[in-house]
Amino acid sequence: MQPAVPAPRHFSMLRGFHLADFFTLGNAACGVGAVFFAMLYMKSALPFHFFAAAALAPAAFVFDVLDGRIARARHQHSALGRELDSLSDVISFGVAPAALGFAAGLNGGWDAAALIYFVCCGVSRLARYNVTAETLSAGTDKVKYFEGTPIPTSVVITGLLALAAWRGAIGDALWGGAYAIGPWQLHLMSLVFVLSGSLMISKTLHIPKL
Repeated sequence: MQPAVPAPRHFSMLRGFHLADFFTLGNAACGVGAVFFAMLYMKSALPFHFFAAAALAPAAFVFDVLDGRIARARHQHSALGRELDSLSDVISFGVAPAALGFAAGLNGGWDAAALIYFVCCGVSRLARYNVTAETLSAGTDKVKYFEGTPIPTSVVITGLLALAAWRGAIGDALWGGAYAIGPWQLHLMSLVFVLSGSLMISKTLHIPKL
């Protein structure tokens, strides 16, 4: 008799996925698509590419909300799902908004530093969330709040950039203007990313867990 051929590992991994996990991957797909459209805009300067990148942010947010609701409704929480959610959020609500900001004209040296800071804050916020959730889930106390703003709040920044593009206020016309500070240039709009990132990692700001 021929020995049984083991199933490919990728099929085995997919069998471990829950329905909510596929919605989480939809979140990640939207984030990657937003990055691609931002890059296309820098090459083509077509407004459609910019607005398509911006539109994928609320789409990712919808997937992010749905995956949580489906997981709770089906009682299918898992460590894999939590990690998938965090990684997807880094792409859709961290890297994608930063890429859109860069495409909008935040490409000075200080701007780039602000965008990098924003993404690093988002990564740190998600890592802290995972550690906190894992620690508290082992006890008997219910989680009442989390520290810092959730990273999906960056959809507000994406909306702001979309509004600026609609008003023709991107590129050299970015709101707030640009200033030369030392060897690099700083656009005041990049400070919005600094503020958002700082709120994410704040330990004094408590967000109720719904």
